[in-house]
Amino acid sequence: MIDLPVLDKSGKQVDTLAIDETALGNEVRPNLLKQAYVMYHANRRQGSARTKSRGMVKGSTRKLYRQKGTGNARVGNARTIIRKGGGVAFAKTQATETFRKRMPKAMRRLANRNALLAKLVDGEVKCIDALDFDAPRTRNMKDVLASCGVNRTCLVALNEENRNAALSARNLADVDIIRVDQLNVFELLNHRFLLVDRASLEAWLAEAASDKEAA
Repeated sequence: MIDLPVLDKSGKQVDTLAIDETALGNEVRPNLLKQAYVMYHANRRQGSARTKSRGMVKGSTRKLYRQKGTGNARVGNARTIIRKGGGVAFAKTQATETFRKRMPKAMRRLANRNALLAKLVDGEVKCIDALDFDAPRTRNMKDVLASCGVNRTCLVALNEENRNAALSARNLADVDIIRVDQLNVFELLNHRFLLVDRASLEAWLAEAASDKEAA
């Protein structure tokens, strides 16, 4: 079992949350995490790269200088492929390449759980007993992060009803917001810390345990 300290908004420990690491993969699996991270990263690529042939480049079609009598090599217009700003010899005019990768659903879910386990092992999960505010205010969220020792990039996981906390965190540098039910290995590994309230984390862990039993 992993004992995760539960903090209040001032950074003081008020309780401990026991987490069963077997529901999160039992041990950190670097190869699985890398495979899932590469998949998420590759699937974000649009594959919409385009280049222009010499017929698509804007510019004059006039010959730069006469062909004979100058002592230079023959030359065409400024849109030829050998000149800066000219066209491309074999232009890519349509998407012919896809970068999408796939993983079985069971592997994706295990990777998401295992990424959280890696954060827990490294002590990079900050659990707050209640992350609610009376009104949205960036200063309040900034104070909470500072009191918890968050000094690097941070991912704030919230339930969709917690609007005040989301509005309080959205303007902070190096802080990103995500719905707790959308936590994934890509976002977890892209941030040093994870800030989450106790109720949301317990709900996520309960769902992860049910996914493990179903698998």
